[in-house]
Amino acid sequence: MKILLVDDDQDFIDVLSDRMIIREIDVTSVTSAKEAFGLVEKFSYDAIILDLQMPEIDGLQALERLKAINPDLPVILLTGHATVAKGVEAMKLGAIDVIEKPVDIRVLTEKLKKINTQKKSWWATKLHSTLGLKVL
Repeated sequence: MKILLVDDDQDFIDVLSDRMIIREIDVTSVTSAKEAFGLVEKFSYDAIILDLQMPEIDGLQALERLKAINPDLPVILLTGHATVAKGVEAMKLGAIDVIEKPVDIRVLTEKLKKINTQKKSWWATKLHSTLGLKVL
């Protein structure tokens, strides 16, 4: 699974990236939304993990832009300052989840596995319909 991690806190990125790599998750990390936009335009990712509160472009603005680039891209928002209103807004903009920091790596890993399973199922259904086969 190929993940893009976007957070302005380099120490946080280093720790979370290491924990993901140990779990055999291919992770690319950047410290700004602008960097993320460039990567998403050039490369394919299975999901993006995005910090809600960043300088210059916050997570909600970044989420909107990422969804404009690729509407099908699963995005999980991370926040140390969760509010119900922000969570609802994030979901309306297309986030699949909002997780509070500090991140429980087991919870995050399970969410990523679920995304991967759903993506595989979607592709299998699409392939079967393209070939005219019935999905069992």
